[in-house]
Amino acid sequence: MTNDERMTKFETRKGRMRSRCAILLAAGVLFPAPTAVIFGQPVGEPRTDLTLLQDRPAAASFRSLFDGKDLAGWQGHPKLWFVKDGAITGQTTAENPAKKNTFLIWTNGTVDDFEFRCSFRIVPNNDQGFANSGIQFRSKVVDADDWVVGGYQADMEAGPNYTGTLYEEGSPRQTLAQRGEKVVWGKDCRKQIVGSLGDAGALQAAIKPGDWNDYVIIAEGNHLREFINGKQTVDVTDDCEEHRATNGVLALQLHAGPPMTVQFKDLRIKNLSLKSAAGVGPDFQGIWQVTGMENSGTALPPAELSSVSLTVKGNSYRLASKNGALSGIFSVDAAKSPKQVTLRPGEEGSDGITLMGIYELNGSRLRICYGAPGGECPTDFKTDNSERTLITCKRKEP
Repeated sequence: MTNDERMTKFETRKGRMRSRCAILLAAGVLFPAPTAVIFGQPVGEPRTDLTLLQDRPAAASFRSLFDGKDLAGWQGHPKLWFVKDGAITGQTTAENPAKKNTFLIWTNGTVDDFEFRCSFRIVPNNDQGFANSGIQFRSKVVDADDWVVGGYQADMEAGPNYTGTLYEEGSPRQTLAQRGEKVVWGKDCRKQIVGSLGDAGALQAAIKPGDWNDYVIIAEGNHLREFINGKQTVDVTDDCEEHRATNGVLALQLHAGPPMTVQFKDLRIKNLSLKSAAGVGPDFQGIWQVTGMENSGTALPPAELSSVSLTVKGNSYRLASKNGALSGIFSVDAAKSPKQVTLRPGEEGSDGITLMGIYELNGSRLRICYGAPGGECPTDFKTDNSERTLITCKRKEP
């Protein structure tokens, strides 16, 4: 190979590296820093003078879980779940019954502490007036082949008894709180009613049969709350370690039984907390200088990083360079070894791509290694012969 050929090959490789890094920057994926503070701002109870469909400013920080067009990001029985009139629709008929309770499972992650919002409509298509469904959260997949899920369920039905209650699918505890109850499940796994949120009948009167209603679920630690059309329906503190769950899947239920239809739209979620190890926390907040970057074993020249800085605030990040600024959101799991971070580049509330990575913080130095979109989470900080990116940062002094 001649010198000219070597130089051409080097410049081509360098150009590819720059192009790849430019793509990464454009996607907003250079963010490292997880934080151990609360996701977002403190969340209060929904305003009672607005429906969720009207409350757009408050919903701006939520991530949409459904685009109104298809079931991307969801898995369930293809004959029972589909999109109709811009809504996720679960429907059983005489020709296509649900042989047992079946679920549409969200596949883009799990939930721990969060606020979830949606609108729902449930209609019986039978003489008995039966229709039952629910929203599973912090749940587990019991049978993946038949889309069976067990765990906490924000209940709903066409009748007058269960909408707004908290049920536990597949558990001997069953109904954790009736509508209007404030409940504590003790460490002995016994239920205590400790207060009232109002008359169950009066709360039911605020629910519109056969029409669209707004559902809110807030889960913070062992404290679980539900709201329908702005009115709180249950308040549960779950100290029963044998059965309670702190994280798990999100899913929608279609109940076995006579023909029925349930629909969901405007599904969105906001994370309320991050898991982290003791001592990690405020150390992640602030402004960081990106000092190094490798992709697939090739380093980007330091001069090209001199203008790149990273600002971390809460669960959000902002990457700024001379060419502009990009942002995204993230979550961490500091209980893993190495500690893990999930990056969701793009405007907060967008679906975007998801990147799995690991991080390490030593004083004023921070480094992160993440894989390709949709790839496995790295187990070390090496990028040789892999589609991984390694970023190192140094904290900027105030």
